[in-house]
Amino acid sequence: MPHPKEAVGQPFDLELMRYASEQSWRAVHAMSEAFQPGMHESEANRMALDILHDLGMERIWHPVHVRFGANTMKTFKQKSEGDPVLGEDDIYFVDIGPVFRGHEGDVGTTFTTGSDPDKAACAAAARTLFDEVRDAWRKHGLSGPALYDHAARRAEMMGWTLNLDIKGHRVSDFPHAIYRGGALGAFEGTPIAGIWVLEIQIANRQGTYGAFHEDVLI
Repeated sequence: MPHPKEAVGQPFDLELMRYASEQSWRAVHAMSEAFQPGMHESEANRMALDILHDLGMERIWHPVHVRFGANTMKTFKQKSEGDPVLGEDDIYFVDIGPVFRGHEGDVGTTFTTGSDPDKAACAAAARTLFDEVRDAWRKHGLSGPALYDHAARRAEMMGWTLNLDIKGHRVSDFPHAIYRGGALGAFEGTPIAGIWVLEIQIANRQGTYGAFHEDVLI
């Protein structure tokens, strides 16, 4: 029997979870091509929703968050400061939670404009750290707390600060919220594939900007 925190509905299909994730990534990359220096963060958030609708999104299960510049330090539940303009040498991330074919996508990643090497390194480090932690799950079957302990150690070694206020969460066929799965970082078992989202958010040592990457563990 599955752990109660890993319950899913009768319509749940792992292949449809893959589809929802893949379609969500198509949307994110379309957004990165559409967002240009000079646009406001609020404009990018509206554009993101238009792109999702164009790709056949049925609904959203969590609001779209596009964060520019210093707002990349914000967690999901925090509001952006002001309505910043995307700069020529800037950093931003996209975090979306759409529903496709009755299943929840939840992906996000970080992009840069221009050629600032430090910001580019931060964006790349979030992706690298995500890949390393996911590989640890695949190879060693680590529990949720062990995954985030590993992430914190690796982030420190890489020269970044991991934000441990976010520790992943559940997804599934919509709506996953009825199962009360809690945070991935608090799940003591070995997470099964297709229903847990690994979130990685890091910041530079000065705390002036950060990077984000997330995807479902499959």
